[in-house]
Amino acid sequence: MSESADEIETGTVSRRSVSFRGCDVLDGTGAPRVRADVTVSNGRIAAVGDAAAACAADRVVDGSGLVLAPGFIDMHSHSDLALLTDEQHLAKTTQGVTLEVLGQDGLGYAPIDDSALSQLRRQLAGWNGDPDTLDWDWRTVGGYLDRVDRGCAVNAAYLVPQGTLRILSVGNDDRPATVSELADMRRLLAEGLEQGALGMSSGLTYPPGMYAETSELVELCRVVTEYGGYYSPHHRSYGAGALAAYREMIEVSEQSGCPVHLTHATLNFPVNAGRAPELLNLVDAATARGVDVTMDTYPYLPAATTLTALLPSWAAIGGPDALLARLRDPAARRRMTSDLEKTGSDGYHRVPIDWSAVQISGTRSAANSGWAGLSVAEAARRAGKPSAAFCFDLLLADDLGTSCLLHVGNEENVRRIMRHPAHLVGSDGLLAGERPHPRAFGTFARYLGHYTREEGLITLEECVAKMTGRAARRLGLTDRGRVAPGMAADLVLFDPDTVTDRATFDEPRRTADGVPYVLVNGEFVIDDGRRTAALPGRAIRRAPGRRRV
Repeated sequence: MSESADEIETGTVSRRSVSFRGCDVLDGTGAPRVRADVTVSNGRIAAVGDAAAACAADRVVDGSGLVLAPGFIDMHSHSDLALLTDEQHLAKTTQGVTLEVLGQDGLGYAPIDDSALSQLRRQLAGWNGDPDTLDWDWRTVGGYLDRVDRGCAVNAAYLVPQGTLRILSVGNDDRPATVSELADMRRLLAEGLEQGALGMSSGLTYPPGMYAETSELVELCRVVTEYGGYYSPHHRSYGAGALAAYREMIEVSEQSGCPVHLTHATLNFPVNAGRAPELLNLVDAATARGVDVTMDTYPYLPAATTLTALLPSWAAIGGPDALLARLRDPAARRRMTSDLEKTGSDGYHRVPIDWSAVQISGTRSAANSGWAGLSVAEAARRAGKPSAAFCFDLLLADDLGTSCLLHVGNEENVRRIMRHPAHLVGSDGLLAGERPHPRAFGTFARYLGHYTREEGLITLEECVAKMTGRAARRLGLTDRGRVAPGMAADLVLFDPDTVTDRATFDEPRRTADGVPYVLVNGEFVIDDGRRTAALPGRAIRRAPGRRRV
């Protein structure tokens, strides 16, 4: 069974009806909460405020003191493999997430051929691990979504990754695409959209996607526009040059007519402290010109990525094996060290690196796991090496599979951006490694608990709307994101007085509190605070055919 933005099939969902009595309903629009009974039947919301329907339900749940809201939508997730291998998926189910948008940052596992898959399994091991339990029996976007349809914890949508298109059509060279290569990427992108992808992503600090010129991105986004999708770019810089990078993405949107969703839209490093108003002015000015702009963030200061991502982009030309060869070459190591420490590499956002701010969070090899939790500076001190040399040697020993946290955020920027009306919520959650970023297990609960209840930066109604109805609108979904009769029964019930994130940087896999009930397609995945055995999650596909020509 697959699901589309226009028509959702519910043939495999539970036929039992359930009524939630006396809830405070937040419908996902930002409207004030109302006290009402909500009845679910056959995977959909059957009634809101209908006492007769509530009385006829097979099961009644007392919702007193709880808020009932649409299930939360994670606009930026890296659960591409975890969703297929971890049936519990507690990182998201315990927070009330019912839909994740995958294929992020321009790198993902569809479409692929055998050679691209081999590269991506190595290149993305620091993000997603490299599970040997998967059969890897897909090669297309449609095949990946079919794999999701076999059943998983929550729903999943997919973006065609622009960097993966480049691997398939151009390879790992730092050069403009030829006319025929661009045509091939456009063809692959159109096929992915036809098969159900909702848009395209880029990772413009990650090779090889970062080698694309602006004109190439515009041409690809014109294909996305034809299919009514949206563009979700990880920009060329979140450090020096960040505002110019945001301008470029808005220009791509204007030239292509494609809606743009600025993902993990923050401003990092001391050079950008307090500059959030400049970004928001860019967004407001673009919106006033008619550009369709939204953005998401996670409510934490550190970033997270792979250790290889910090290296200068020239080091990755030719792919993983070429990078490993350069890591062994003394001259290349000296050049990489200079780029990182003196001028600032493009991989580290053109800011000279502070190795004490780079914390090792996970390793591919168990033999290297003892370094997790240490900064590169401290690990290098213990190893008796210069920091850059230690970094290079660790990447060699770990076959490039090391992940890291970057302690480079700015609280003032985080607070200002989350209050903007175009802001949505994305965890950017990485689930692999010994000490992953706690945002995977805590983003939604932290917004609700810390920033809404405790800090009062946004109202509860506004916070829920960012996580639900507005996110669904960005995705083009007409039957999710609101509590109303006929809508898909992706629902969360949480206690507004106790919901909180418990994941920390020392214990990043602690699950959220205060979310006793979560339904996906009408089935309980969290029931009275416990994970059920249900796997009702399905692929959310864009309806086939072009929307515009």
